[in-house]
Amino acid sequence: MLFVPWWALVSSGFAPVALVAGWWVAEALQGPAYDPVTQTISVLAAVGAPGYWVMTSTLVALGVCHLLTARGLRPAAPAGRLALAGGGVAAIALTLVPAPVSGGSLRHGAVVVIGFALLALWPVLAAGRGAGVPWGLRPVPTLLVSALMCAGAGWFVLTLLDHGPTGVAERVLTEAQTLWPLVVVVSCPRGGAAHATSRSPGQPRGGSGERDG
Repeated sequence: MLFVPWWALVSSGFAPVALVAGWWVAEALQGPAYDPVTQTISVLAAVGAPGYWVMTSTLVALGVCHLLTARGLRPAAPAGRLALAGGGVAAIALTLVPAPVSGGSLRHGAVVVIGFALLALWPVLAAGRGAGVPWGLRPVPTLLVSALMCAGAGWFVLTLLDHGPTGVAERVLTEAQTLWPLVVVVSCPRGGAAHATSRSPGQPRGGSGERDG
């Protein structure tokens, strides 16, 4: 049985807290001119925005958390771990192509789309089969979660086109994508390096070829 190290629980638990705290602080610095219902988080991370450094630091922390969680989530399928790690890289990449103060940015939008797609697909890509698979990595829950995240991404796009509650849609989607790794880690058995060995308590330390006498 593959165990998840304790630090993966820390990284997956810190990510959603850091994200919410980051945008709250950045919103406070932005002041009443910012509308969290209709404006995106990217506005808070735009160059020149009062909360630029807060949101930039938050995105870096979020990306590092996803990378650590992907590394420690050993029971997950490799494709899912790679997609989760890719989502972490996309979060960090957003700090290199921030949104402009006004108007749009094709490069920024492309990174956002890639990040959303990877974080929406990683649950189903990480799924496993068999009686010993943790609940958070079973086919039905992972397929359902990925479908809901894709629906959330569609809602976000519709709000952009219709000038609707874009900020609400983005926050619901990003927080859901940030919470799911924690749910998966909690559902997995956790332990240290000592659990990785298959030696039973009564088995001698020597190899199978050792004999008494």
